Amino acid sequence: MIDIKFLRENPEVVKENIKKKFQDSKLSLVDEVIALDKEARETQGEADALRANRNKISKEIGALMAQGKKEEAEAKKAEVAASAKKLAELQEKEAELNEKVTTIMMTIPNIIDPSVPIGKDDSENVEVTKYGEPVVPEFEIPYHTEIMEKFNGIDLDAARKVAGNGFYYLMGDIARLHSAVISYARDFMINRGFTYCVPPFMIRSNVVTGVMSFAEMDAMMYKIEGEDLYLIGTSEHSMIGKFIDTIIPEDALPHTLTSYSPCFRKEKGAHGLEERGVYRIHQFEKQEMIVVCKPEESPMWFDKLWQNTVDLFRSLDIPVRTLECCSGDLADLKVKSFDVEAWSPRQKKYFEVGSCSNLGDAQARRLKIRVNGKEGKYFAHTLNNTVVAPPRMLIAFLENNLQADGSVRIPEALRPYMGGQTEIR
Repeated sequence: MIDIKFLRENPEVVKENIKKKFQDSKLSLVDEVIALDKEARETQGEADALRANRNKISKEIGALMAQGKKEEAEAKKAEVAASAKKLAELQEKEAELNEKVTTIMMTIPNIIDPSVPIGKDDSENVEVTKYGEPVVPEFEIPYHTEIMEKFNGIDLDAARKVAGNGFYYLMGDIARLHSAVISYARDFMINRGFTYCVPPFMIRSNVVTGVMSFAEMDAMMYKIEGEDLYLIGTSEHSMIGKFIDTIIPEDALPHTLTSYSPCFRKEKGAHGLEERGVYRIHQFEKQEMIVVCKPEESPMWFDKLWQNTVDLFRSLDIPVRTLECCSGDLADLKVKSFDVEAWSPRQKKYFEVGSCSNLGDAQARRLKIRVNGKEGKYFAHTLNNTVVAPPRMLIAFLENNLQADGSVRIPEALRPYMGGQTEIR
């Protein structure tokens, strides 16, 4: 969420940013929120004047009573009573106006970084760097669920009967491989200095609206009926929420955390050939990383975070590339974002396996995550990135490590987590 003071002083900058994100329907909101904010401040000023006058009269009443001037004191009391009704009306109006201002401010997109390429949607995202040599083997690569089924490692039919589409049973070596990848990713991040955490898997609505836009919330979150609780779509939500309404000593920064969680998503609008199988599902597990830091350090941490994911995939012999998200593909709270995509030998193209985002102070402003610095308090910057998210990562793993005889090679880094196995058959 943008600072209202910044918007008030730089309306044209905010409008230009909205245009860069191809959200022209929101342009009128800038003038609307400026007018509402002005009215709210004028209402507050009027209420403050009434409060000051009330305090002044109250002192006068005390003095009159001490002097035995009861009639004059009663007249002053009547004056206070009359102003009390007006004050209550002003306070109610002020609260309503401030609520309207906040609601609009939460729909106006964050100011993107100047380096972000301008484009309408993900088709205009820009490739940054490739890592590893993409290989297409001479033998045919089956669809990922077919590979899993050969190992008796997946049962979609039973899951469909139990929970519906978008769920699965993983079994045997495939289930073990899934857990091995998560455990390896956990230790990989611990070895890079991150603190391991298992967070709550449900969060309250004020945390949800603090970490994401209304549009994302509607498309992703499952609400617990009858309770102010939502199932998390990623542990980033719960991890950033950990710092809600806190003042962090500057010398305690940065906070670097890596978290494990199951994730639950509606996946509204998921479609197409590659949406079947376990590519887009309602439940999965994930290893995440988040950083809470000083504003001037967030660009450096952004580069470190996406590099962690690249390094992890390369340690498992999976070719990847980084893709910078263009302005139209950035969620409203994001300042800058990279996708990490893994090579698919079957599709002969890359597909997304992780996303790294710098959100500036947008989440911190919503959640009141402040830093106590030498020159006063300020809002922290927050960042997040996917370490690994099976089973999507399993698609890349199985396709890139499948051998001609149908066995799957286990890279050396993962063998300790697979009981020393060098391959699965």
